[in-house]
Amino acid sequence: MNEQIISQEGYDKLKDEMNFLGTVRRKEIAERIEKAKDLGDLSENAEYSEAKDAQALNEGRILELANSLKNVTVVQAHVSTDEVSMGSRVTVKSENGEKEYTIVSFNEADPLNGKISNESPLGVAFLHHRKGDKVEVDTPRGLIKYTILKTE
Repeated sequence: MNEQIISQEGYDKLKDEMNFLGTVRRKEIAERIEKAKDLGDLSENAEYSEAKDAQALNEGRILELANSLKNVTVVQAHVSTDEVSMGSRVTVKSENGEKEYTIVSFNEADPLNGKISNESPLGVAFLHHRKGDKVEVDTPRGLIKYTILKTE
């Protein structure tokens, strides 16, 4: 796995999820398994099978989070208002009009709310550019030209 850049907020979010799954959720699932065992024959016990499936999914996610946390570099959020960087709010103009985006880490991305990953095509294109710069982004709809109007 390649090392990924993440904000402190994104890192904390991953750590919190891993902690929750490893403590609270793991305990809940263990209790479900114990209750299901009390119902009798495990070979025909749907509750037991479902609880074991939930346990496998939970443990898989914990492992996935642990691996992600090992392969991230925490960076300070945006400090310069001149250059687009992690945490920047950038206003851009294209033939489709003006839009505002916030550059966030991979696990914080929410494109419908204007939060784009620093690893997305748009995020990569905007990073390290300044107000007035023109950038081109190859999207599924074709090449789109953007002008950076403002960065905060």
